[in-house]
Amino acid sequence: MVQHLKIDFVSDVACPWCIIGLRGLQEALARTTDQVQAEIVFQPFELNPDMPAEGQDMAEHVAEKYGSTAEQSAANRAMIRSRAASVGFEFTLAEHGRVYNTFDAHRLLHWAGTQGRQQPLKLALFKANFTDGANVSDPDVLAAAAVSAGLDETAARDVLASGRYAAEVREAEQLWLSRGINSVPAIVINEKWLISGGQPADAFESALRDIAAELADAGRQA
Repeated sequence: MVQHLKIDFVSDVACPWCIIGLRGLQEALARTTDQVQAEIVFQPFELNPDMPAEGQDMAEHVAEKYGSTAEQSAANRAMIRSRAASVGFEFTLAEHGRVYNTFDAHRLLHWAGTQGRQQPLKLALFKANFTDGANVSDPDVLAAAAVSAGLDETAARDVLASGRYAAEVREAEQLWLSRGINSVPAIVINEKWLISGGQPADAFESALRDIAAELADAGRQA
């Protein structure tokens, strides 16, 4: 019997491990259609909520936030590029790229959810940030991502200019923080099970099958 799951994918488009984890989850869901049917809802989380509009040099940011040396940062970027390539995503993480504020991206994602286009927009924003090296706080970049995700450009620009969904995004961010989510990606299944980090598809598949089996057993015993 196929189990219907709601998957809250708590993440930030500034998080490289989030796209790696998302690709792993997507592959796992494709493998488990015999047991699982899932709805993914993308939930907001800001890694750098105080990031100014102009952003910050990536090397400077990593050194300040994590205390990493230039050599450590380079090794980490190489490892991320390798993991991303293994799931079919291209990273062009330059040493002197920039980290940008993502609040408006989350507002646009909230709106995209009302249009049934949240997942394609999420993927477009990851591409804009990590493949294209674009400024994901720039309204023009965000509007272009919306168009590539099949959304109306005029409506997207109206959302961005109006400040709509700011309260909803803040409320959702606080909800997940209150539930103990302080790093991403955090994958919450049926508001009960938590899978943390950019796991490979095999790990997600094993977890999904275990959860589906547990739900099936509970259904038989009810």
